Amino acid sequence: MRKNLLLTLTIAALLTAGFATVAAATKVTSRVGNLVLTFGGSTSPKVLPRTTYTQIASTIFGKIATNDGTHPSAFRETTVDIDKDVKVNVKGYPTCTEQQLTARDTAAALKVCGSAVVGKGIAHAEIKFPEQPPIPVTSPITIFNGGEKGGKVTLLIHTFITVPAPAAIVTTVAITRKGSGLHTVAKIPVIAGGSGSVLDFNFKLGKTYSYKGKKVGYVEARCPDGVFKISVPKTIFKNEAREPGAATQTVLNNVRLAIPCTPKG
Repeated sequence: MRKNLLLTLTIAALLTAGFATVAAATKVTSRVGNLVLTFGGSTSPKVLPRTTYTQIASTIFGKIATNDGTHPSAFRETTVDIDKDVKVNVKGYPTCTEQQLTARDTAAALKVCGSAVVGKGIAHAEIKFPEQPPIPVTSPITIFNGGEKGGKVTLLIHTFITVPAPAAIVTTVAITRKGSGLHTVAKIPVIAGGSGSVLDFNFKLGKTYSYKGKKVGYVEARCPDGVFKISVPKTIFKNEAREPGAATQTVLNNVRLAIPCTPKG
């Protein structure tokens, strides 16, 4: 009984910490068609040098719902542009490939690519088959470094569902330079043959490691003007479950987010 009580208290503490992080973060809510979408994030630490880059961790979250509570269209792709005050380092950090994660549950993925982990979190999805009540699904999120090739850094976001059948879902995130900032494109695979839709996600990205005798951050940032400027030019949702009344495809354009930081020095 004591063991169960400790487990319950631990889970409650983790959930409370997660909700506190989201509550303290910057977020924006948008509506398009029948969808209500919330995206946001925060960084730690918040006090950063004005001119030199230093290691940070970034928390990113999103929520997808509908005006009337029906099954939402599937989140399939998003493009995010980040200003020049954030950068990603991958040199010297272990890598993993999409093939190594395919068809593996979370434990097996960690066994194969544990050294390449750069972030973790949790996601909730909903599986909706015709004329059946929706099935809620919870999965841990594990983010792996896919390395850099030809100026493109790849992140691999691994989740694993057990309904309607066990399946690994590997989302690829391509990060490239756009001007002096970062341009990212995330592509989410079809879930449960098109019957699945992501409802929310919350993950923390960032690792500190040593490269050539120097401590560096997988994600680094500086804070010259007190804000990180982020724009989301396009996010695509597809009605793969063929929910009545919903558009075949819904596109959300031009969402902007300003995450505050505190300059020092």
